[in-house]
Amino acid sequence: MKGKLIIFSAPSGSGKTTIVRHLLSKYSSQLAFSVSACTRSQREYEIDGKDYYFLSIEDFRQRIANQEFAEWEEVYAGNYYGTLKSEIQRLWDEGKHVVFDVDVKGGLKLKEAYDESALAVFVKVSSEEEIQRRLNSRGTETPETLATRLAKVRYEQSFEHEFDTVLVNDHLEEALAKAEVLIQDFIHS
Repeated sequence: MKGKLIIFSAPSGSGKTTIVRHLLSKYSSQLAFSVSACTRSQREYEIDGKDYYFLSIEDFRQRIANQEFAEWEEVYAGNYYGTLKSEIQRLWDEGKHVVFDVDVKGGLKLKEAYDESALAVFVKVSSEEEIQRRLNSRGTETPETLATRLAKVRYEQSFEHEFDTVLVNDHLEEALAKAEVLIQDFIHS
């Protein structure tokens, strides 16, 4: 089996993580999650190597210099995120297709690097008000971080047309069903 990449990118609050978790659960024998590396602080409920590979800024920069990343981005000032090439290969060696939950720029870089082996899906909701409601419901945003995230949402939406397909997530059950069809069509093509 030649491994494929299935890339889900979206502005914060669009529901990409919920969709990715559903697909990984439903197709666990075929799909595996690519764990990203990052330099942000580890949250108390997160597990290193499962949620992210938590790296120091110095270690992350050294890995950039060593060309160990398939893609990387300084998403917020001082917060780097990226996909290690070794992570993709590890999952392919297990006979799995690799699923990504990455920011928009990272998703486009992965698509560019892996071309026909990759499906890039842009997840969105129809209104900024709904994104704001979802972000507020997390209980993790201050007014300042919410404003920063919403500005980033507007910027990221400008890249929608560069993805292979757009998945609208206004109604979760419909979005999950459409995502299942996308995945099955792509991995069997």
